[in-house]
Amino acid sequence: MESEDHIDNTLNHLFRQESGKMVAVLIKIFGTENIEMAEDVVQDALVSALETWKYRGIPDNPKAWLYRTARNKAIDILRRNKHSKTIDFSDPERKLLTSEYTLVSTVDNLWKEQYIQDDFLAMMYASCHPDISPENQITFILKSLCGFSTKEVARSFLTSEDTISKRLYRTKEYFRKHKIYPKIPLQEEIIDKTKTVLSTIYLIFNEGYNATHGDKLVRKDVISQAMWLCKSLLDNERTQLSEVYALMALMLFHTARIDSRISSCGDLILLSDQDRGLWSKELIGKGNDYLNQSAFGESLSTYHLEAAIAYQHCISVSYEKTNWKEILSYYDLLLKKDNDPIVFLNRCLVVLELFGAEEALNTIKKLEDHKIVGAYYLYYAILGEIYERLIDPNRAVGYYQKAIKLTQSKPEQRLLKRKIARVLN
Repeated sequence: MESEDHIDNTLNHLFRQESGKMVAVLIKIFGTENIEMAEDVVQDALVSALETWKYRGIPDNPKAWLYRTARNKAIDILRRNKHSKTIDFSDPERKLLTSEYTLVSTVDNLWKEQYIQDDFLAMMYASCHPDISPENQITFILKSLCGFSTKEVARSFLTSEDTISKRLYRTKEYFRKHKIYPKIPLQEEIIDKTKTVLSTIYLIFNEGYNATHGDKLVRKDVISQAMWLCKSLLDNERTQLSEVYALMALMLFHTARIDSRISSCGDLILLSDQDRGLWSKELIGKGNDYLNQSAFGESLSTYHLEAAIAYQHCISVSYEKTNWKEILSYYDLLLKKDNDPIVFLNRCLVVLELFGAEEALNTIKKLEDHKIVGAYYLYYAILGEIYERLIDPNRAVGYYQKAIKLTQSKPEQRLLKRKIARVLN
């Protein structure tokens, strides 16, 4: 008989991987106006597994066991609600669910493997509807499609469970009110709509890789789910776009350096000081494979360029031998595609390494009148670095102090304080 810890670990891992797919199938059965009903069925299946497996052991095919349990519970609910208005049986997709002759076979058909993945992707696209705010998209995807609890989502964003519950309510209310029908976009729409999905996945990844709030800079569980969502797109022929491969490459290159970014006491380690021996050659290799696979079609997306930049960092044997000229050329292409001030700031750091502090100062001054100046810590952090290299300690410390006030990330605040101490010493 397996230990309770082994059962818990198996179930937790399985739940993260399969709960979103189960929710997606059940939403197709019950309709988007009954998302809570779908989530309750999945939760009940989890509880049933926990109770049963402790006495009978983990089944040979635990995934099939969970699916079958959810399927049986769904059939029971459909039978109980056959004559109620809770479920809209007038929908052509659900008419066959009202007859005992076709109920079971119809439900069984919906649980076939080839349809499950499509339903999951359809829910991903529906969750990224442009009328749903990015923060609500991310919250809903993590909770309903990635199996995070409300508490875990709240902890990831350093906010209250009540705030997360309100975000979830607003998203579900949007689905309910507009009767959204989840579907994978038509071929002529797939590129534009996938851009929105990729943007949301990248936001999720960045929240895990470089958390904007709290004591922890890195949340590996959030990173893992972002990469899993991206892989789900690559597993479907219709969504195997070059941008998807490029984003996967980018996330792998960043993830390869995770173990060198944070010290044992939780402090942020700059790229220049990282132990490159800790970088994962396996993940860098996988990232390179995905980057090579992204080289088809006519599209050169921001993900291609960002992945190319990350790749250059990954293959540099040392910080000093980084190919800054190549990286600068990629930033120039990024700015041509989208004159983003954040990209411009990151380009300033490359100019600093390539041409020195004076040139970097002249470059960053071009942003003086931009609204980002009063709101973004990185602007002042870079100015602090520039003036530190110009041996102007008063200005350097002043800008570092401004940067500290503008970031809510504890590791970033500690890093900036260490820089101040370095200047003063």
